Amino acid sequence: MSILFTIQSWHVLLPLAILLFSIAAVQTFLTKRFSFRQFTLLAAFTVYAIGVLHFVLFPIEVNIGEYANQTPWYRTIQWVPILTLDAKTFLLNIVMFVPLGFGLPLLRSSYKNMRQTVYAAFYASLALELIQLTIRIAVGNGRMTDINDLIANTLGGMLGFTLYRLLVGSKPIERLLRGIRLKSE
Repeated sequence: MSILFTIQSWHVLLPLAILLFSIAAVQTFLTKRFSFRQFTLLAAFTVYAIGVLHFVLFPIEVNIGEYANQTPWYRTIQWVPILTLDAKTFLLNIVMFVPLGFGLPLLRSSYKNMRQTVYAAFYASLALELIQLTIRIAVGNGRMTDINDLIANTLGGMLGFTLYRLLVGSKPIERLLRGIRLKSE
């Protein structure tokens, strides 16, 4: 017996996006916790997060049984950094995490220094790589778990935070961001 089918991203991510937008809308328009500008930030970050999940995890190819991928899951982990690097993928992974490094200080004031933001980018990237590995083990999806992705994503978060700090140094940008930044409890 074999089980073969594909889980498209919209089956999972569309309901998730609707749920997150609904929560943000309730917090903005009914409880007045956020301003419309802050709602826009939350909406943009939600679109970003959904996009990252789409590119990193989907489609999920469920392949169990007779026609399953015969490569053992532990051989799909790329442990060797830099030597096995694909430059295009590495660069795209950096670019993918720049918005995270830029957005975290806007979403939570606790991300006020580089170290906290780099840790967050590292742990977010690690979570994505572990989810990929779990999916690979559970349903035979063909994605690799790659140490280079972890490095590139962390660098992207660092670059995003650096860009944020550079822009905050400008008075007009700081005034604009002051009205958008979420207030932490």
